[in-house]
Amino acid sequence: MPFQNEAEAVTYIFRSLKRVGGLAGRGLDEHTRDITPTRRLLGMTGLLDSPREYAVITGSKGKGSTTAITTKLLQHLGHTVGMISSPHLISYRERIRVNGRAIPEGDLCRILGDLEPQIDAIESQMRADRYFSPQGIFLAVALRWFDEQNVGAAVLEVGRGGRYDDIAVVPNRLSLFTPIMLEHTHYLGSTLARIAWHKAGIMKPLSYAYSVPQASEVLDVLQAEADALGAEFAWIAPMDMGQYVATDTDGVRFTLGRYGEVKISLLGRYQVENATLAVQGAGNMHARLPGIPHGSSAYVEAIRAGLADVTWAGRLQKLQDQPAVYLDGAINAESARLLLASLHERMTDPIIAIVGVPDDKDYLGVYRELGMAAETLILTETKRNATLHFPDPDAAVAAARRINNDSHFAPTLQAAVEMALQRAGRDGTIIIAGTQSIVADAVSLWGLSFETI
Repeated sequence: MPFQNEAEAVTYIFRSLKRVGGLAGRGLDEHTRDITPTRRLLGMTGLLDSPREYAVITGSKGKGSTTAITTKLLQHLGHTVGMISSPHLISYRERIRVNGRAIPEGDLCRILGDLEPQIDAIESQMRADRYFSPQGIFLAVALRWFDEQNVGAAVLEVGRGGRYDDIAVVPNRLSLFTPIMLEHTHYLGSTLARIAWHKAGIMKPLSYAYSVPQASEVLDVLQAEADALGAEFAWIAPMDMGQYVATDTDGVRFTLGRYGEVKISLLGRYQVENATLAVQGAGNMHARLPGIPHGSSAYVEAIRAGLADVTWAGRLQKLQDQPAVYLDGAINAESARLLLASLHERMTDPIIAIVGVPDDKDYLGVYRELGMAAETLILTETKRNATLHFPDPDAAVAAARRINNDSHFAPTLQAAVEMALQRAGRDGTIIIAGTQSIVADAVSLWGLSFETI
């Protein structure tokens, strides 16, 4: 049937998953996820026939930022670049971009309508307890649009894990690994090594893979996967990572090898790590594409310009002044510490922290880090994503009050912000930290749009 708008298209895309009751309680990915329907759809439609260069990015934090930075660098190197990221903030169309522009609603509806007969045919042959992954359908739509837009390079962010993620069916010759830590334990397993095994599954035979510094057990898993596939794997040593210099009003300055002192137009200190990996990844892809010679001064200037031109919403983003309100996707203790370090010279008392972290993330670690820094800690949650589950409010407040006695619960972000504004006054600082759905609630509350980034 023809789809009239985004809402109709998205309802269809999630139809199969809804039929089986969603993801809640389905267990480990290796037992419940099946990427075969996606493989069949892409094969039937010839959507993997393009000679396009692909990079696939996974990790536990920073993968969205690294995807956005890598994409922008390739764009400044002269390429038409496709990008897939998740989750979105305001519109599902944000998940699919070409040179930073979200897929138009008309193109989403048209392409999905073209693919509908094949999707329905595949779904009709599936077992009753299986579903056609929404991510696989989004991937098919994206690849068709990339073909239409003459995309020569595509940078794709894995949604969760990697080995059983639909994004990983593309023939990527490059895999990038951001920091890997305990996350999504209900779906990926309870040990760091097991989670690393899921992430390592994005590698392809005879390909290239790069990683930021990782725990030794993670590196062992990544190296073993690369060895089994004949892939070339390298991790960036700490001495070769970009070195933080200072935070300015509009970004972070750092030094990076032959590029000298550069600026990335994002505020978090942690973006130095993401940018270092992105520069490595963009260089690897560009080497297999026509354009500016690697050793030229023009190449160096393109990289410098790309770093200065990155937009990625909700990553230590300043939403307003008086009081200053900052938004960040911190979901574990380490990312909360990095958030505070990045804001150290910017914060003024009273500091009010709003936290919305699901129960499968390190919510206690975020409570601890932000609770010790803030005068007041406000816990909240969101209904935006039905697959997310938040800690029981009473238990969460009790846990938070062991760190900060002035801890409270607000049922929505809007209620939390109203409480925070009363306590911060004009001169204080409000920090909003949490999962991407909380970030999306904040972006909506402030009326922001990111059709083009």
